[in-house]
Amino acid sequence: MAAGVGRGGELPDSADVVIVGGGVMGTSIAFHLAEAGVERILLLEKDQLGSGSTCKAAGGVRANFSDSVNIALGARSLEAFAAFGQRPGQEIDLHRVGYLFLLDTEEQVEQFRESTQLQNTLGQPTRMISVDEAVELAPIVAPDGLVGACFSPTAGHCTPESVVLGYATAARRLGATLVTGCEVVGIDAVGNHLTAVRTSRGTVQTGTVICAAGAWSEGLAASIGVELPVTPLRRQIVVTEAIPDLPAALPMTIDFGSTFYFHREGPGLLVGLSDPDEQPGFHLDRTDTWIPRLTDVMGRRAPSLLDVGLTGGWAGLYEITPDHNALIGEADQVSRFLYATGFSGHGFLQGPAVGEVIRDLYLDRKPFVDVSPLNARRFAHSANRAERNIV
Repeated sequence: MAAGVGRGGELPDSADVVIVGGGVMGTSIAFHLAEAGVERILLLEKDQLGSGSTCKAAGGVRANFSDSVNIALGARSLEAFAAFGQRPGQEIDLHRVGYLFLLDTEEQVEQFRESTQLQNTLGQPTRMISVDEAVELAPIVAPDGLVGACFSPTAGHCTPESVVLGYATAARRLGATLVTGCEVVGIDAVGNHLTAVRTSRGTVQTGTVICAAGAWSEGLAASIGVELPVTPLRRQIVVTEAIPDLPAALPMTIDFGSTFYFHREGPGLLVGLSDPDEQPGFHLDRTDTWIPRLTDVMGRRAPSLLDVGLTGGWAGLYEITPDHNALIGEADQVSRFLYATGFSGHGFLQGPAVGEVIRDLYLDRKPFVDVSPLNARRFAHSANRAERNIV
């Protein structure tokens, strides 16, 4: 089972805080609340911990963004991932091999040059590099057509299941209750005050709900009249057979123009690509319809991979918002409904920092970064938050 945690757990009659969703976001929130001394925390997961989008993630961790809030969330999380063995106390197989963006137009170079300058002002060591330097870092890359690259040396990748396990184990140790195999089917309110969550295993009285339900968030929020514009979109990943002579420090590499990416996975590579023909929906089955597009890009950017076999793969869900930025905040129209969702592909890497933020919002503290620009109300005011460094 994902995160090594079995199904079940006794469902209490009431809780001070109910967290919906047992991925990295939900377990991080549970840990940070419990660590701060919050009592009667209940996390509900309809399946297994980490079984939603988290365990299907590529595992990349970075602060290479064009938006200052995303940079801050990524940087804070990188610090947390680096110290994860001590707090909360779990080996997560962190490889700080860097993030390498390959750029094939002058417009892309200028875009990344601007975001690199912003990251540098915020203390991040990201730098623009030449195509030759990029190929030295990732020798399987064919340089044809590239005009530049961007490298973040402190970024990398780790194991999502281990992160969930670490947070879940520590949250339980600190007194939180985590119940799996328990689906939330509705939320009750009297006036504008929450009173209970209804589940497949009974009703729990509560005055606070934290939505960390990922791609399933929109329907949950709608049950109490809160609009969270989150759309599920399938993304697929494959894993290759062993590849001789892969550099030990091969970076997480993204061909920005095509969205083709890869990083080391054991003796082979984990490989993915954004499929522009993918239609929104809860599609979790694996298909081969995107493979011809993948092999076409491989033929141009990493042709040696065409001779490598595949050992497996999986499909997971992105949780997409209209501006591809997260929804983090507390609802205005009902008390108290908090949310951390809609991360559009960078939720795993921001999980540690967002756990801190939601803890502070719940406790009426000032978070380490102002996340008010990510409140869901921005869409009602046409205040979309632009993030350009995503694939």
